[in-house]
Amino acid sequence: MTNPHIGNTGVNIDDEESNQCFLGGLVIRNLSTCVSNWRSTESLSEYLRKRNVMGISDVDTRAITRRLRENGSLIGVISTDSSKSDDELLNMARSWDIVGMDLISGVTCTEPYEWKDTTSAEWEFNSHGKASDKLHVVAYDFGIKHNILRRIASYGCKITVVPSTWPSSEVLKLNPDGVLFSNGPGDPSAVPYAVENVKQVVGKIPVFGICMGHQLLGQALGGKTFKMKFGHHGGNHPVRNLRSGHVEISAQNHNYAVDPTTLPEGVEVTHINLNDGTCAGLAFPAMKAMSLQYHPEASPGPHDSDPAFYDFVQLMRENKQR
Repeated sequence: MTNPHIGNTGVNIDDEESNQCFLGGLVIRNLSTCVSNWRSTESLSEYLRKRNVMGISDVDTRAITRRLRENGSLIGVISTDSSKSDDELLNMARSWDIVGMDLISGVTCTEPYEWKDTTSAEWEFNSHGKASDKLHVVAYDFGIKHNILRRIASYGCKITVVPSTWPSSEVLKLNPDGVLFSNGPGDPSAVPYAVENVKQVVGKIPVFGICMGHQLLGQALGGKTFKMKFGHHGGNHPVRNLRSGHVEISAQNHNYAVDPTTLPEGVEVTHINLNDGTCAGLAFPAMKAMSLQYHPEASPGPHDSDPAFYDFVQLMRENKQR
C-alpha cells in the first residue's frame, strides 16, 4: 500500500469480496494506532491475525513503488522465520514466477451454487430497474468478486456459479441466457482448460468477460496476451469508451493485457486505457461477446462503467427474442 496511513477506518465483513481472504501478505508504511469508522467491526491487525495472513509495517512503500515504476514488477518475500539468512530469502524470491503459474485453481469454488444476494438498497444506483424477464446467467468462478454477482442479480438475473474447471458441456446443459467469465489472478496462458471452455461457449450464447475473463476471451478468439511491465493497479485509471466517446474512471488490478493486433477480423476494441493505450475492452457482435479488462463492479467505486452490466442484460434479452 502506498498510502502512508493504513488501518484508520478498520475492517467490516460487509465489504469483503470473497468467502475467504486469499491475501499472501500485506506491506504498509504506518499502521494506524486507532480505528474510527461507524461501519468498522475490527482492526486491520485483528482481521489479518484471524485469517493467518502476514503483514509488515514501517516499510518505505513509496520507495518500493519508485523502483517498480523503473524496473517493472518484482518478487518479494515476507517471512517470520528469523533463522533464514538474507541469501535464503533472496533464493525464495528468485525461485517464484507468476508467468506460467495457475493461480485460479487456488481461489475458485469447488462446487456449483446459486447466488441470490443483490446490492443493498442503500448502495443501489441502477436506474434501469430489474428485468421483467428472469434471465439465467452462469458465472465461471476464476476468483469472482461478490459485487459482480450482486450487480448482475440487481438486474433481476438468476445466477449459477460454477468452478473454473466445470465442463462447458455441463454449462450449456443448464440452458443459460448468458455466461460470465469472471476476474481472477495470474497468467491466462497458464490455464488452457479455461480458454478451452470459453471457446466452446462463445458464439452459442451471449458472454461477458471481466478482467481475467477478458483475457481468456481474447485468447479463445485467437488473440494473444502479454505480461505488462508493472500492470494496472488502483482506483483511478482513465479509460475511453470508443463507442460513446466518454472517459470512464475505473478500478483496475491486472498484470496481463490482450494484444489487439492479434485478434481476428470482426473483433472490435471498445475501450482503451488512456495511460498507456492498452486494450481495455472488446466486443465481437457476430459471436455475442463483450468484455472489459477492468472492474465495472468496483465497490465502493468508481461506478462509471456499471452500465456494462445493463449492456450484458440487453445482449441476453435481444438474443432471447430472436
